[in-house]
Amino acid sequence: MAEFNILVINPGSTSDEVSYYRGDKLVFHKTVRYSPEVLKPYENQKITAQYDFRKEMVLAALAENKVELPEIHAVIGRGGLLKPMEGGTYEINEKMLKDLQDSHMGDHASNLGGILAKSIADLRGIPSFIADPVVVDEMDPLARYSGMPENPRISIFHALNQRRVGRHAARSLGKPYDECNFIIMHGGGGLSVGAHKQGRVVDVNNALDGDGPFTPQRSGGVPAGGLAKMCFSGKYTLADIKLKIKGRGGMIAYTGTSDMLALEKYILNGEVTPGCGLDPTVVSREKAKEAVLAMAYQISKEIASMTAVLEGKVDALVLTGGLAHDKIIVPEIKRRVGWIAPVLLFPGGDEMSALRIAAETGLKHPKKVRKYRGDRA
Repeated sequence: MAEFNILVINPGSTSDEVSYYRGDKLVFHKTVRYSPEVLKPYENQKITAQYDFRKEMVLAALAENKVELPEIHAVIGRGGLLKPMEGGTYEINEKMLKDLQDSHMGDHASNLGGILAKSIADLRGIPSFIADPVVVDEMDPLARYSGMPENPRISIFHALNQRRVGRHAARSLGKPYDECNFIIMHGGGGLSVGAHKQGRVVDVNNALDGDGPFTPQRSGGVPAGGLAKMCFSGKYTLADIKLKIKGRGGMIAYTGTSDMLALEKYILNGEVTPGCGLDPTVVSREKAKEAVLAMAYQISKEIASMTAVLEGKVDALVLTGGLAHDKIIVPEIKRRVGWIAPVLLFPGGDEMSALRIAAETGLKHPKKVRKYRGDRA
C-alpha cells in the first residue's frame, strides 16, 4: 500500500509544534516557543490574530527542511474548541472553519490547528483534517446528569492521547480496541479519567475547568457550597476564581509549584529545583508528600468510580501523560486500585504521531472520515 507524506501542526498557547512524516518516518520535528514580548501585541485579541505569523513559521519550517509543498499528501491540525462530536478523523469543511474562526465554543490556540491545516492544504488542493479534539463527546445520557439541569456534566478531555494509548493497550492484549473496556487516566497540567467501553468514551470528567481530581494546575471538583461562598464573599473577582479553578489551583496552590518532577526530587532527596516556585521554608517535604499522595488518592477514587460505569467489566487500567512517569503517584495508584484490573503504563503523550496516523487513516479509508456538522450544542 502506498505511503503518504503528512504535515502535522499542533499550536499551543505559547508555542507551535510542526512535524513532517514520509510514511511512518519522521523527517523533522520543530518546536517554536514564543516569548511574552512576541505575544504581547495579541493579548486582548482573538487567537486568530496570530494566524499570519504562525502560518509563516510553518512554511519556514518546511523550507528549512527542504520539504516542497507538492510532495505533501495531507495536512492535519490539532482539533480546537468545536461543538461536541464523536471521536474520529474529520475533514475540515467550511462549517468547521467558521466555528474555529468565530471561536464559537471558546477561544484557544488549538483553534488555529484546523485553520492553519486548511490554509496550507488549500495551497495545493490536498485534504486537510483534524482528529479526536478535546470536545469529543460520546457520554451516555446518565453520565450527563449533574444535579443541576442548567449545568450538566460535559465532555472535555485528552481524547487524542487517550484513544492513542487505548489502541496500544488493546494491541498489547491481542484484542481490537472496540472490543475492550478500559479506564484510562491522562495526567498532565490537566487530568482526565475516561471509561472506554468498546471504542466509545461513555463517561469522563471535564478536564478543563472543574471536575474530577485536582491536578498540578487545576482544582478539580471542589465543595460547591464553599465555592459559592467564596464567589459572593467580595474577596475575589471572577478572574480570581477562574484562576483558582484553572491555572493556580491544585498542586500549585498547595505547594507553590506545578512541576511534578521538582516535587518528586524534593520529596525523595530534599533537592529544590531553582525557579520551580517551591519554598522549603513554607512547605516541608512531609507536607509536599502528603499533597502528592492526596492527588494519587483522588485519581484512584475517580478510577474506581469508572469501574461502576463499566459494571466491573474492565480489561485494564491505563495510565498515560506526564504523571505516568511519577515515582510516587504511579505506585500509589497501583496500590489503591490495582486489584480492579492489570495496570498498563504508556508515559507521555505522542500527539504528533497520533495525528499522523489519523490523517493516514483518512487517506487510506475515505469512508471512515467524518463530516463536521456543528449541530450539537
